[in-house]
Amino acid sequence: MSNSDLAVILPAAGASRRYGASRGKLLETLAGKPVLLHSLEAFQKHPSVRFIALAVSPDSEIRSLPLGDVHLCAGGESREHSVLNALRTVPETIKWVAIHDAARPLVSAELIDRVFRAAIANGAAAPAVAVSQTIKEADAPLPAKVVRTMSRHRLWALQTPQICGREELLDAFTKCPIPLEQVTDDLQILELAGHATFLVPGEESNLKITTPADLQLAEFFLRSRSAPPAR
Repeated sequence: MSNSDLAVILPAAGASRRYGASRGKLLETLAGKPVLLHSLEAFQKHPSVRFIALAVSPDSEIRSLPLGDVHLCAGGESREHSVLNALRTVPETIKWVAIHDAARPLVSAELIDRVFRAAIANGAAAPAVAVSQTIKEADAPLPAKVVRTMSRHRLWALQTPQICGREELLDAFTKCPIPLEQVTDDLQILELAGHATFLVPGEESNLKITTPADLQLAEFFLRSRSAPPAR
């Protein structure tokens, strides 16, 4: 295998509590097929991808979907536990690993390429979009007194895929100084171990399905992609 071969990890063992539907957001229908299959197929079509690991619960309905050539592994008690379980199944011959939110069904090939190029050049990379709203720090839950107003000009909202070296990520997991359930994104594992990470421009359409309204927005983006160009 070459140094540009890529393994993909899709954590899909979450309970979808914020979404609210009993069947889970990954099984909701988007343009005629489950959300998860959109995310999965984006990587199955990518020429650099050699291995895909899907972390799911043992009793998940996801296991009955037509997943194709995918390695199924057990989900963990948190997202990062699931990522670690899947990471341990990635063949040692594959240098690079992408971790992607299974609930981001509109990831484009161009975005995957952009992040992968930055990871190869710098060691680890992820897409991000500028924070457009004013951010205030306050003690939760609300109502609460404002602690400070943060300058949004240096703030970026992270997306996935987040791509890094397989060996570096495994090593970072062994050195993680905080419980894995407190880790909020995959690059943070590397940052806590002292590795530099880099951001590249993300895409507004690369949204994460968290609520039913997000599903409607994803439908809008899909219709926009398929619409004929204006004359």
